[in-house]
Amino acid sequence: MDFYTIIIVAGTLFYVLTCWALIDVARKDFGGTEKKAMWGFVSLIPFIGFVIYFIFGFKKGKKRSEAG
Repeated sequence: MDFYTIIIVAGTLFYVLTCWALIDVARKDFGGTEKKAMWGFVSLIPFIGFVIYFIFGFKKGKKRSEAG
């Protein structure tokens, strides 16, 4: 693999993991809007935000129960 392929694969991986973290933040209840917004902003930090979220914030949120 050449250098450009590695950069493209790494960038795509970081993008997918960031999207996954944002979707997870959107689906969970953190007990308040300000906490949810904070984790959303943390997950947007380039290259390390999703890592910080999955280490510290992933287990803090609770999945919302289905209304119905």
